[in-house]
Amino acid sequence: MDQKKVKNLVEEALQENDSLFLIDLKISENNKIQITVDGDNGVPLSECIRISRSVENNLDREEADFSLEVTTPDIAHPLKEKRQYIKNVNRILKVKTATEELEGTLVEADQNQIVLKWKAREPKPIGKGKVTVEKTATIAYIDIKEAKVKIVF
Repeated sequence: MDQKKVKNLVEEALQENDSLFLIDLKISENNKIQITVDGDNGVPLSECIRISRSVENNLDREEADFSLEVTTPDIAHPLKEKRQYIKNVNRILKVKTATEELEGTLVEADQNQIVLKWKAREPKPIGKGKVTVEKTATIAYIDIKEAKVKIVF
């Protein structure tokens, strides 16, 4: 199965809805095609079906038999695309960099970096006890090793 051809078909299908974007495309050795799409406002099932049909109708099963699966990202999987960060502003993220792990509310996301805010307890500058302070971290996308949305119940 030609991955470039499949990717082009997926991109064509996504052009019909500007809020959707491709997260991942995998084709296994036995021609199992797995397409993961996300959207700025979520992805309705009808859009997954539309993308699946659009890709399937443009591939020839006589040429190569295949299975096709169009899904949305699972909440347990890390964020991959910048648009996913922008979509998740005001949610709590767990972010791993090469040197630290941070957990805070994503307050800003642009094309280059994200900004996290959280509260921490630190010793008082003078005297005994602790005080709650608000911390902020600005992290460039290239420094992020993994970022996941934390589910709060």
